[in-house]
Amino acid sequence: MSILATIMNTATGRPIQKMSFGRMPKPWASFNLETGELVTAERIDVGKPAPGKFVAPVEVWVTLKPKG
Repeated sequence: MSILATIMNTATGRPIQKMSFGRMPKPWASFNLETGELVTAERIDVGKPAPGKFVAPVEVWVTLKPKG
């Protein structure tokens, strides 16, 4: 079963994109965003599932490199 996570920007607190992982990512895991940028997970937050639901929300927090 794959994990569907929301990739969040630590600087702005806004979501960047949704991403699917084969297993729960580790806080030091590196991966490429849709833009091709290589990022490292800094924090993984797992929320509580909604009442009557099985899937828990997962947020992976990353810091983007400044452009330029």
